[in-house]
Amino acid sequence: MDLYNILMDNDVVSSINNNLDSLLYFIPEINSMIGFMHKHPDHHLDVWNHTLNTLKLSEQDYEIRLVLLLHDIGKPYSFTEGEVRHFHNHAKMSYLISSKILERLNFEDNFKKEILYLIKHHDLPILDSEIMNNYELAQILYKIQVCDIYSHNPKKLEKRIKYLEKTKSKF
Repeated sequence: MDLYNILMDNDVVSSINNNLDSLLYFIPEINSMIGFMHKHPDHHLDVWNHTLNTLKLSEQDYEIRLVLLLHDIGKPYSFTEGEVRHFHNHAKMSYLISSKILERLNFEDNFKKEILYLIKHHDLPILDSEIMNNYELAQILYKIQVCDIYSHNPKKLEKRIKYLEKTKSKF
């Protein structure tokens, strides 16, 4: 099965689990996410299951689902150990890894550019200027952030939900 059909299935998580070998054929970099623990109180799942949960929460949109699939792919390569793990540059690393993946899979340049922008900004506050400059893209970014935020540790969501409410009011 191809990547598009895997990600666009009504039950995207079952589709991924049933076609994991095919998905890993297209994107072997995913292997590093599987079983990689966050070791951070804001997360209750490993990186792969967090990613699957974001996909489960997403609407059936290929662009959104592709971003969610790749948004944390750089975490296993960008952490610092301590009492808790931190992933300060994971969005940049995810951007770099995803750039190579999208190039290898021969995506169109404009599509790649948008996917990479969304990956790079998935955990940054959406600025008023971004909304004014490209309202549609800012809305897509917001939808991605909703899926990502609600896939964090449920006990640590209060601050993030306030951010979502404030950001939604800007639209």
